[in-house]
Amino acid sequence: MRYGDKVAVDHLSLQIPRGVIAAVLGRNGVGKTTTLETCEGYRRPQQGTVRVLGLDPVAQHHDLTPHIGVMLQEGGAWGGVRATEMLTHLARLHAHPLPVDLLVDRLSLGECGRTPYRRLSGGQKQRLSLAMALIGRPELLFVDEPTAGMDVAARHTTWDLLRELREDGATVVLTTHYLDEAEALADEVHIIDAGRLVASGSPSELGALAATSIRLVGKQPLTALPEFTAVRVDAVDERTAVFTGEGVTMGLLAAIVSWCEEQEVTPETLTFGQRDLEEVFLSLTGSGDDAVGGAA
Repeated sequence: MRYGDKVAVDHLSLQIPRGVIAAVLGRNGVGKTTTLETCEGYRRPQQGTVRVLGLDPVAQHHDLTPHIGVMLQEGGAWGGVRATEMLTHLARLHAHPLPVDLLVDRLSLGECGRTPYRRLSGGQKQRLSLAMALIGRPELLFVDEPTAGMDVAARHTTWDLLRELREDGATVVLTTHYLDEAEALADEVHIIDAGRLVASGSPSELGALAATSIRLVGKQPLTALPEFTAVRVDAVDERTAVFTGEGVTMGLLAAIVSWCEEQEVTPETLTFGQRDLEEVFLSLTGSGDDAVGGAA
């Protein structure tokens, strides 16, 4: 898929089995949203083949849409419509919809059920968008940044709903810029960079790709980073450094402790073990300032 001279999706090959929660991760502009919109039938691939539930999402869009739900990154409802009106309208378009009252209760939409869509908060719009995607009992649910703008309670309610869908045999494909969300929810993770698939596996399998690491979290910001032979040092944030490479040994652990004493850095935690999903993501896609989520 190209936009002018830019290749947004570059010979990406990806297969997701039924009955799983799959997270598609990548930095801004690497092709995630374009890939999902192609699977949803909103974009026609310029090259290659796409099949969703065995169907061509463009040529057989009419046959596919009753079986999928789509939660857009934003929008999807009319500005003046009220939440319960929108859900009632969508329920009438499906043969066997979920009860509107059930979704209103689970997603706490009763508090804003009479409020026009344009006046809802960001989190309320997200909850309504999720309810709109679920109303038709989809076999396959696409969710783009499902918990953006939600408070903690709503976020965990959304996680529970997605897990229940999987337990009922449905498939969930999500993009998110919250890596802890992907780690908590996903059975499998697919990382895209520059329009290509660079890694796939469960969160634990991807962590094992990097063998072991040492993670230092200081009680104060790290104003400098140490240098060691055969060891890569990545700054995850201003207080956190991760050490990976062939030189990761118990001896390195002792050397880091000595460096902390020399630099008067007080460790909050110093852990030796497998890297988490955030560290794997940064090692595969770079450690710039772009967010993980975003369009295209």
